[in-house]
Amino acid sequence: MACFGANSNRKNITTDEFSLLAFKSLITSDLLSNNWSTSTSVCNWVGVTCDKQHGRVHSLNISNMGLKGTISPNLGNLSFLVKLDLSYNSFGGHFPKEICSLHRLKVIDFRHNKFIGEIPAPLGNLSQLQYLYLGSNNFSGFIPQSIGNLRQLKILVTEYNKMSGPIPQTISNMSSLEYVYLSGNNFSGWIPEEIGYLDKLEYLILAHNSFNGSIPSKLLNISSMKHLKLEYNNFSGTIPSNARYSLPNLEKIHFDLNNFVFNR
Repeated sequence: MACFGANSNRKNITTDEFSLLAFKSLITSDLLSNNWSTSTSVCNWVGVTCDKQHGRVHSLNISNMGLKGTISPNLGNLSFLVKLDLSYNSFGGHFPKEICSLHRLKVIDFRHNKFIGEIPAPLGNLSQLQYLYLGSNNFSGFIPQSIGNLRQLKILVTEYNKMSGPIPQTISNMSSLEYVYLSGNNFSGWIPEEIGYLDKLEYLILAHNSFNGSIPSKLLNISSMKHLKLEYNNFSGTIPSNARYSLPNLEKIHFDLNNFVFNR
């Protein structure tokens, strides 16, 4: 039995190695060409960390390496992957939907790249995901309703893209949310009243969009709120003069450049 397990582990790490070599084949980087070689264990490749218990690729962190190209669908075969950090490079193309099958993923960081297209609905299958950073790309389209399935998600960042549409009401299911950064897009519609039930929410940053309507009263009663930034939108309605005092942990609040009426 021990021999069978060893052979099985070798086969599985070979799958990981093949997946990463396929990934490398679609990008340009002397750094990876020089460091990702079959002459050494994949677990010793730059940016790669393996899980000690299973001997499988656990983390891929190749942030800020000047990489260009698209993402191979073969990354979807890294079945033990927990962290995927491709931030601060020049990757393009669409969000690879194959990543949505990696059910152990807790961190996706695609910030500061050149990705395009929509966020795929199967992203909602990543039930263990805690951190989703998609800011400073060229993503477009709506936030999928399926994002409400990410009940472990703590941080949602889609700022500075070309996204549009409303905040999905399913956000109310995301009871672990602490940070929501959606600024610098073309989002519109009302803030769903359900967002007021997110009792761990500390940062709600919606500035520089096209949101409208009034502010849900429940939003001004989230005691954990620290930063509330709604400037440069089309919000209207009345803001009570004691709004700041209803939020005991508030550090910053920005309502300017909207159509609010402030009660005195």
